[in-house]
Amino acid sequence: MSRLNYHHLRYFWAVAREGNLTRAAAQLHVSQSALSTQIKQLEDQLGQALFAREGRALQLTEAGRVALTYAETIFATGNELTSLLRDGTRRERQVLRIGGVATLSRNFQENFIKPLLSRADVALVLQSGSLDELLASLSIHKLDLVLSNQRVHSDSDHPWRCHRIARQPVSLVGKKRSRGKAFRFPQELAEVPLLLPSRASDIRTGFDLLCDQLGLRYQVQAEVDDMAMLRLLARDSDSVALLPRVVVQDELRNGQLEEYCVVPQLHENFYAITVQRHFEPPLLKTLLKRPEADVLEAGMVSSSVKAGSAGKVKSGAKPGERR
Repeated sequence: MSRLNYHHLRYFWAVAREGNLTRAAAQLHVSQSALSTQIKQLEDQLGQALFAREGRALQLTEAGRVALTYAETIFATGNELTSLLRDGTRRERQVLRIGGVATLSRNFQENFIKPLLSRADVALVLQSGSLDELLASLSIHKLDLVLSNQRVHSDSDHPWRCHRIARQPVSLVGKKRSRGKAFRFPQELAEVPLLLPSRASDIRTGFDLLCDQLGLRYQVQAEVDDMAMLRLLARDSDSVALLPRVVVQDELRNGQLEEYCVVPQLHENFYAITVQRHFEPPLLKTLLKRPEADVLEAGMVSSSVKAGSAGKVKSGAKPGERR
């Protein structure tokens, strides 16, 4: 096997980081043609195309993204060697790039990556945006995984792999009530101001359908498309919020809020979206194998209010029961 030409690798690394052959050539003080030739030699040695041209821009192929990860590790290791000999310190880190839909619960996202937060050998790059923006980055391997509450379907142009990693009932939550004053579901829905997800949400669609079936009209205090904002309004107002428990897990745990009831037949699904690839980061397998209960913090202390009538607290209560 021929030895890797690290000179060519550094040139590739510079172009990949810059995304433009002309600018990289100027930074490296070489001609554009010479730089292009050396990258072509590296591609020939590796047996893989590293770039795909889109108009005037260069986009990394999957092999190019893998090569960039190794190149960054190699050159970072060289810097670490200098630090080790000079300062006696050493660090080696893997990089994982995760996108999260902007409206998705921040608690859920943090729970998902929690096993990696204490690892000194892992560096996380977290990006927030719309689902379309994140999928575009995933398709060109700028992201390794996207977290979403919407399922996506694979086709010939987009070989998405959509894993449902958790599913949680949706609840009504609010400020603590006086002892013995249970939330009456569904009657009280028409009597209290509600904080609801926007009409673009699957949760809202299901809730509206349920209310239509029950013949109920409700009063909207606010419609919110962002779960982080919905969490703040639930905590800082006297309204009743419709959301999955994971969104307010801390407030339920410390008693700022309590779960009034579980809404029947209403759930939120959480998905991890990857793209079919030959070189999958090993860290992804670690995250995707986690039990659903760990991701949702299911072991947290439950609230103490029952919908409808008094009763003992149950673990894993059914819709309408005290949890």
